[in-house]
Amino acid sequence: MKKKKILLLSDHLMSTSGVGVQSRYLMNGLVEKGCWTVRQLGAAMKHANHDVVQPHADIIIKPIDGFGNPAMLKQLLATEKPDVLILFTDPRFFIWVWEMEDEIHQICPIAYWHVWDNHPWPDYNRVLYESTDLINCHSHLTYELVSERFPEKTNFIPHALPEDIFFKMPEEEIKNQKANLLGDARADHFTAFWVNRNAKRKRPNDVLVCWKMFLDKLEKEEGHRNATLIMHTNPTDQEGPNLLASMNMLELNENVFFSTQSIDFSQMNILHNVADFCINIALNEGFGLATLESMQAGNPIIATKTGGLTRQVVDHRDGSENGFALEPDVRSLVGSQMVPYIYEDYVQNEKVSDAIYKMYAMGPEARKALGEKARNYVLSEFNIQNTIDQWHDSLWELTEKWKSDKESIYKSWEMVEF
Repeated sequence: MKKKKILLLSDHLMSTSGVGVQSRYLMNGLVEKGCWTVRQLGAAMKHANHDVVQPHADIIIKPIDGFGNPAMLKQLLATEKPDVLILFTDPRFFIWVWEMEDEIHQICPIAYWHVWDNHPWPDYNRVLYESTDLINCHSHLTYELVSERFPEKTNFIPHALPEDIFFKMPEEEIKNQKANLLGDARADHFTAFWVNRNAKRKRPNDVLVCWKMFLDKLEKEEGHRNATLIMHTNPTDQEGPNLLASMNMLELNENVFFSTQSIDFSQMNILHNVADFCINIALNEGFGLATLESMQAGNPIIATKTGGLTRQVVDHRDGSENGFALEPDVRSLVGSQMVPYIYEDYVQNEKVSDAIYKMYAMGPEARKALGEKARNYVLSEFNIQNTIDQWHDSLWELTEKWKSDKESIYKSWEMVEF
């Protein structure tokens, strides 16, 4: 059987971005089925050179700057003749692709790996959805928004991670790693973990304020401030505040630890394990891959009930929580020229601080049990093999139908003598 060819436009498969990581796992899983081959324009990372990369016999990556252009795509469509084009990233980077819809549809169907951060229904995206033949949504919120208008071509297929990437480490190893990371003086500290881009939407300064409020209450109630917040981010990112200055102003130098280096999965797993919980209070969040990682590593989470975070912090099967689910106190409609309107969900700092204290007060055994519950939930509802199988089935059905429809059109033509 001839393998079907995927042309993928997304972050480079070897990049460490959330899009790159998820693309890599999915493409690896699809080619392992033995009936797919992949060509990619690898975007969103700096390249030492632009030589073609082939990490697998059936995966070939052409590194590019930016996200490509019409001329580049036209050439690939002509030379590679893919069976399907898959787009995966923010649609604003690929407006030019949908403007080429007619040309692309001369060759193959278009599939879109889609996520949207929050309500309301983005009617300004309608033309993108109408031009797409398959929309696989990796957050249930996105699925709810899109399937209401385009039920016949929309599926919910969540993000997922291999089980052996993030896992609970032995207690003795966790203790040693924590001492190595934070020092002996903080080895027994109650530890929070925040891993996000330092950007306004992620509320990094508010995380620091909430941490200070928690520490003040801890000192008042327990007589100590033995707690450390690990922030894996760039504290001086131009997209966000200067977190070093904020930390100094709030006098948190002894209770905040910045992890700033680019690290691999094994090192990230250590960070998740040395923490007692993970926190995400973003104003809106398409999915929230870091909280999923932490849950898979056996940690409970504190998260705002917004976007893709809702189905993580709340078990949709019975309504129980995998930590503390924070109901938004204020919903504000914001926007820009590219995204005319979208809601931001704000949780008051006092509510966040109280949730942190509750997480502390429940004690290590209860946190461990809650973390085990969170891990089991992830392994059941965000299973990597299920994700790969669902993608395979939906793509196979799409390409077979496309092929059948095309053949039927050609067969309907008859030779007429003049």
